[in-house]
Amino acid sequence: MTATLSRSTFTGLRCKECGHPYEASARHVCEDVCFGPLEVVYDYEAIKNRVSRATIEAGPASIWRYREFLPIEGDPIDVGTGFTPLLKAGNLAKRLGLKSLYIKNDGVNMPTLSFKDRVVSVALTRARELGFTTVSCASTGNLANSTAAIAAHAGLDCCVFIPSDLELGKVLGTLIYNPTLMAVHGNYDQVNRLCSEVANTFGWGFVNINLRPYYSEGSKTLGYEVIEQLGWQLPDHIVAPLASGSLFTKIRKGFDEFIKVGLVQEKHVRFSGAQAEGCSPIAQAFEAGRDFITPVKPNTIAKSIAIGNPADGPYAIDIAKKTNGSIAAVSDHEIIEGIKLLAETEGVFTETAGGTTIAVLKKLVEQGKINPDETTVAYITGNGLKTTEAIASSIGEPYLIEAQLDSFKAAWAKAQASHQG
Repeated sequence: MTATLSRSTFTGLRCKECGHPYEASARHVCEDVCFGPLEVVYDYEAIKNRVSRATIEAGPASIWRYREFLPIEGDPIDVGTGFTPLLKAGNLAKRLGLKSLYIKNDGVNMPTLSFKDRVVSVALTRARELGFTTVSCASTGNLANSTAAIAAHAGLDCCVFIPSDLELGKVLGTLIYNPTLMAVHGNYDQVNRLCSEVANTFGWGFVNINLRPYYSEGSKTLGYEVIEQLGWQLPDHIVAPLASGSLFTKIRKGFDEFIKVGLVQEKHVRFSGAQAEGCSPIAQAFEAGRDFITPVKPNTIAKSIAIGNPADGPYAIDIAKKTNGSIAAVSDHEIIEGIKLLAETEGVFTETAGGTTIAVLKKLVEQGKINPDETTVAYITGNGLKTTEAIASSIGEPYLIEAQLDSFKAAWAKAQASHQG
């Protein structure tokens, strides 16, 4: 792979730890030297010569308006993914005592209502270019939905693996696309280990294993879009959920790349991460001042971010430290309250990962770790319709009435009294 390809601006892969170069094949670790993770290398001079704010704004209303920053050679698999709303969250800001708060809402992303549609669109485009006909993933739910849906659109065979205790909405949201679905007795980390064996044995394209360097680049578009939607400016502070830690690092990479090619003026951005207490290995390491992760066994309602041995955890910690950010964890009860708080203030129904982010946002404000004058962006990565079980027992019930005015009046009086109480 070279930078002279007519439509490609990426030149290959290299180890993130030792810098050893590799061709742009289906691999994800530095097998020749140190077993570090591989990342995509770009020709930024070529990108700088090709793109401008105007060319980006003239592009499609999807992640592919940024195709020069993504590791594909030819035509993308475009299912309308990306360019989701950046909501000015005035009501929530007022409730928390902030002046400028935005919600980046990937809970309405296409086609499966989570940010995973971004990474899968990139991964499957690259999988097709590399000649794979069967694609797969290890997933806590959202990734399974995205892989199955986009594989169906692309005409690729699909077999996905999930823990057997996932939320029903996420199971149905995968099966509807008619993949082969394997529900594994075990947590995500056990599922992932099995998938590594399957990838080595069957030679399939696993989006988050042998295709991971390409897959993870899709998350950068969440950085690009926020810059563009803020009027080509960087925010002051971002708060995002942490599972593997990849999303966190790629938002940072997206910011850095737009600075590097001159699309946005450089400024300091603080990065803060959110975890659930029942699976918080990155938050625990950050709190203890460690730069390494001690794996944990997940036990939380926030299953979509329940990764006990996060591959990019050390990199997330490094970013939080270098930017004067924070990494915090919240209880399952606080997560539910976070879901409800976002819904009742901004009309956005998020899943448990988003509830974690909002709860941590609230916690950091209360601890004085977010400046009220900062422009803060909170990333919501999935839709609440996927995890209804988590909140079913924590919200109200409808008033059952007769089709008569007097019955309504009595119920209305009760409702008013309840709200005032």
